[in-house]
Amino acid sequence: MNMHVNTIEAFLEALVKELEVPDHRYEQAEKSYSSLGEWLHRPASTVRHYDPQVYCQGSFRLGTAIRPHTEAEEYDIDSVIELRLLTKRHKTQQELKAMLGAEIKGYHDAMGMVKPVREGNRCWILDYADGAQFHMDVVPAVPNHEQQRGLLEARMLDTRWASTAISITDRREPNYRMLTEDWPRSNPKGYAHWFASRQAVVFERRKRAILETMQRQGVTASVEDLPDFKVKTPLQSAIMILKRHRDNMFARDLDMRPISVIITTLAAHAYNSQDTISGALFAILNDIDKFIDHDGRKYIIPNPTDPLENFADKWEREPPKKDAFDDWLRQARTDFYAAAQAGTFKDMADALNPRMGYALSMRAVDRLTGSSRLLRAATGASAAAAGTASAPSFGNAARQPTKPQGYA
Repeated sequence: MNMHVNTIEAFLEALVKELEVPDHRYEQAEKSYSSLGEWLHRPASTVRHYDPQVYCQGSFRLGTAIRPHTEAEEYDIDSVIELRLLTKRHKTQQELKAMLGAEIKGYHDAMGMVKPVREGNRCWILDYADGAQFHMDVVPAVPNHEQQRGLLEARMLDTRWASTAISITDRREPNYRMLTEDWPRSNPKGYAHWFASRQAVVFERRKRAILETMQRQGVTASVEDLPDFKVKTPLQSAIMILKRHRDNMFARDLDMRPISVIITTLAAHAYNSQDTISGALFAILNDIDKFIDHDGRKYIIPNPTDPLENFADKWEREPPKKDAFDDWLRQARTDFYAAAQAGTFKDMADALNPRMGYALSMRAVDRLTGSSRLLRAATGASAAAAGTASAPSFGNAARQPTKPQGYA
């Protein structure tokens, strides 16, 4: 696709700018879980001798978090407390959760937090003051790398991410109160490393470009000085756009919306180091369903860090959720194809308004045209040329699911 100043690429870049989480929110999240970690390591801590580590997981860690629709909505910051010197042989899930719950409640009181600590099925929830606009879900965990490696080796499966595997608590589990090795599994660090591997080349190139720009402006900085959240890759940007499209399409039926980990995993598989958002987005839309496997009975989207986990397991129990994914993908292809064919930024916004949201789309248009009289004047002329450039097409033939082709 031939890119000009007012093509779909420029419009998608503007959309991402409107969707991006402000830097201070990332800094706020890091400060929050760092503060909790310091609390757990204080001399009076009841878990200090277990070497607790608090770290972020989910979209904030992956750089795919999106800004809430309104200021009334909160950011959901997912974190883990891993007690690195504790094993499942010494505590039940219930005991671990209660032990960390007492520390979290103590932290809540010491910090003068007003809203009470809440308990979720897997986590404790810290609600910060209204002005902070976020809450933090804290999942208790213990290491699980040895057991995970054994499980994968026994089935001759990929073990490269096993060293960061953890076991977590879930009060819905039948053995929640039993002393057993059978706990729910997770690996947020491993998943983040896998995701990073899918965009490593482009990420490093963009990070160095930002540093070079800073250095030309007289700012002394090194690679280590630049936080990862300040670098946005086409893969991250495409996922952010698709998540907002999904959110709006299923705004009236949240239970049916495709879950983020499925979109993120399939998008990362389909991404092939494209340098532009539009290149990444249309490659993902074209190929995303090629990485859904079917074994003759059920659909399978393996967790790249734990092939024994199937992200699509609910599709077997609830077939309408697979239909909802197919409907969403079909609609996304239609909407973004129409936007790519549009002749002006306004037409691009009109093509996406129903699913991306009118306010968001128009803010993107304003970002591109509102401060530049020359650019507004050029929109009709040069966008027409851009509209004639080649645009992606999606075949109508039914797709046969295939097995994912590796994880790196």
